[in-house]
Amino acid sequence: MDIERTLSKHILETSRYFKALLLTGPRQVGKTTLLRYLSGKKRSYVTLDDLDTRILAEKDPAAFISRLSFPVLIDEVQYAPSLFSYIKMKVDEDRQAGQFWLTGSQQFAMMKNISDSLAGRVAIIDMLGISLSEEENRPTTPPFIPREEDLLARQQSAGALSIQDVYTKIWRGSFPDVVVADGKNWESFYSSYLTSYTEKDARDYHRVDDLMQFRKFMQVVAARTGQVINYTAIANDVGIAMKTVKSWFNVLQATGLVAVIQPYFNNLTKRAVKTPKFHFLDTGLCCYLT
Repeated sequence: MDIERTLSKHILETSRYFKALLLTGPRQVGKTTLLRYLSGKKRSYVTLDDLDTRILAEKDPAAFISRLSFPVLIDEVQYAPSLFSYIKMKVDEDRQAGQFWLTGSQQFAMMKNISDSLAGRVAIIDMLGISLSEEENRPTTPPFIPREEDLLARQQSAGALSIQDVYTKIWRGSFPDVVVADGKNWESFYSSYLTSYTEKDARDYHRVDDLMQFRKFMQVVAARTGQVINYTAIANDVGIAMKTVKSWFNVLQATGLVAVIQPYFNNLTKRAVKTPKFHFLDTGLCCYLT
């Protein structure tokens, strides 16, 4: 099942004007797959998931850059944050656009390193799971705007869904592996996803020590998705300090699992000061946790 991603055209267009492009998003949403597909045979590829490559990039970034064949795609660039200053030197030396394509699953420290080193030189694009438009092979469908003319235009191409279809897609989620398998691998996928997430992202990268408590925290947050953020209530439910709740909530945001949405008011001041709500960005993961 080949799924054309909406971001494809935007990535190619953006790469014409920026020296470097960074595609961020949660694990396993298809970042590497998309960029390798768009690269074809015109761009070399290196991944920092490979331990030897990661060690070279971290310990001797100058040598690492000198060995690359350009243009290049560097996967999981967050594992070697010291690379960014050397990428800056390279793009300043060779002013051709599109020399570097980068992917990264972590956004915490990575964004700080990028803003310090590559400000104005890198385009940052966020990627999520498979949208309904992409799944139905409508990747060029305009963004959703609740206007009558736009809704009527959508009806001409969008397929009608029954209530059961809607709830099945909510339960299944939007990660490409689950969408392609039509949810048949649902339990095994989300089980392994959470294991990888807690052990690699939460523990190793964000220094979360108590993984059992963190898993309980994720379950409590998932049960409250779509609600106003209440750190005190979450802390009471999980049995941890509110300071820890705020820190762990930032981890969920930084790794692209949760988004904070400001409420809409015509009054801009109200929009800025009212308490926001939060949402799990993948409904399947939210369902699995609950």
